[in-house]
Amino acid sequence: MHLEDGRYAIIEFKLGSSFIDEGAQNLNKIEQLIETYNTKYPNMKMRTPDLKIVITAETYGYKRDDGVFVIPIGCLKD
Repeated sequence: MHLEDGRYAIIEFKLGSSFIDEGAQNLNKIEQLIETYNTKYPNMKMRTPDLKIVITAETYGYKRDDGVFVIPIGCLKD
């Protein structure tokens, strides 16, 4: 998801709560790849994601210690 001012979020959908960790690891890996790229190519830096979100069928939303937000899919309605 991109905003006009350049901020963006990376999002992964996981239906089961047992897959939240997997989704968070994937998002953190993407962020790490961007940071590695920025180190290798300092003149062509990419912006790192402003939000990392796992959307799931969980009942409650929360922010994990690694900075990934877990958001219930029910919050997206209306």
